[in-house]
Amino acid sequence: MSSHWHRIALALLIGAALVGGLSAKEVVVASYNVENYLSMKRRVGGKSANAPKPEEEKAAVVEAIKEISPDVLGIIEIGTEADLEDLRLRLKAAGIDYPHKEWVKGADEARHVALLSKLPIVARNSRDDVPFELNGQHTRIGRGILDVSVALSDSENLRLIGLHLKSRREVPEFDQVAMRAKEAWHVRRHLDEVLGKNPDQKLIVFGDLNDTKNEYPVKEIAGSSRDPLRLKDLFLTDRYGYRWTHYWSTADIYSRIDYLLVSRGLLPDIIKEKSGISSAREWYKGSDHRAVFATLNVK
Repeated sequence: MSSHWHRIALALLIGAALVGGLSAKEVVVASYNVENYLSMKRRVGGKSANAPKPEEEKAAVVEAIKEISPDVLGIIEIGTEADLEDLRLRLKAAGIDYPHKEWVKGADEARHVALLSKLPIVARNSRDDVPFELNGQHTRIGRGILDVSVALSDSENLRLIGLHLKSRREVPEFDQVAMRAKEAWHVRRHLDEVLGKNPDQKLIVFGDLNDTKNEYPVKEIAGSSRDPLRLKDLFLTDRYGYRWTHYWSTADIYSRIDYLLVSRGLLPDIIKEKSGISSAREWYKGSDHRAVFATLNVK
């Protein structure tokens, strides 16, 4: 082969190697309310006792997660850091290893927001203490704001904001609707600060907002349709086309209160046909919620 053709062949080989190096990979992000994965008063042997989540329920939670096998898993309603480690080790035994984790303390001493990740966490900006005033009383966002960034590649990060707004359960201290509204307002201010610095930031908000899409908290967190920093609701469905993520057995109501909201910088990376809501056959054994997930195309 002449030196001229040798150089051409070498250039083609180098070009192919560079293209291969820039090939895309897929990253799956999920959010799952694991329903009281903690020690609390339960009926054990016909008696009331302080006990952890039953083994059968824990096993069902692991199976539901395993079916999706996310690279990054947002967790709602986990208990202590020891409870998070218990879940992490069970997932590892099931073949899914998450070496990186985040756990937010929050004002609620029982239920917490957490995250497990295969991808390294490169920044931590979670807020345990977000104070505000409600009806003249000083209070705080119950579960805080989880805020971490994970490395998608050597040059690109994904920022994740995890939330669990006040439940719809009535409490004597304050109005639960007003509490969620206040929490949502402060979350939106946090998002405005983050996206204001970088409007093209790849960002995803995950969690249980305890309201449907037509209610103020969801609208406030997503942002106005005229807001350049607005987040996009992915409007996920299960394999049958249903959108509900939560079943309230007391009232026999199915509703969508778990969300994945994404920034304009992340939206083009979403692979919609590979995103959705868990259709695990025995989802009800592990939680009253179903997991939601999105697949990202990462270059």
